[in-house]
Amino acid sequence: MNQLNKLSGIAHWLPRLSLAAIFLYHGFPKLAMSGDVAAMMGMPVFMVIMVGIVEVGGALLLLWGGFGPDWATRFAGLMFTAVMIGAIVMVHAQYGWSSINMGNNGGRGMEFQVLIITVSLLYAFKGNAISQEAIETAED
Repeated sequence: MNQLNKLSGIAHWLPRLSLAAIFLYHGFPKLAMSGDVAAMMGMPVFMVIMVGIVEVGGALLLLWGGFGPDWATRFAGLMFTAVMIGAIVMVHAQYGWSSINMGNNGGRGMEFQVLIITVSLLYAFKGNAISQEAIETAED
């Protein structure tokens, strides 16, 4: 256990990097091909661009926050939460819970969006205290 505790100070990077990668992956196309994405999603181009800015900007803030600014981590968590609530309301809720392609939902359920919200809210509520608490626990 002591060996794992020694690594706990950097464990916050696992979900931080995962979230950043997810939002960069989904945000860049919204900025680079906003017209095509808007047509595919049935949304106004302006809205697609705004969501893309929030996704890419939030990812960059979350990464930057890992090196110090607590507000960047917290703000990114709030940004991601807002985007995922919008995604659930506009797309995923109608397909139910499961994201596995079962029946006629096409794998578009909301379970992964809910997971992203919970991790995002953890960052919003705790900020960089997640990593600081882990370091203090490992030192005890």
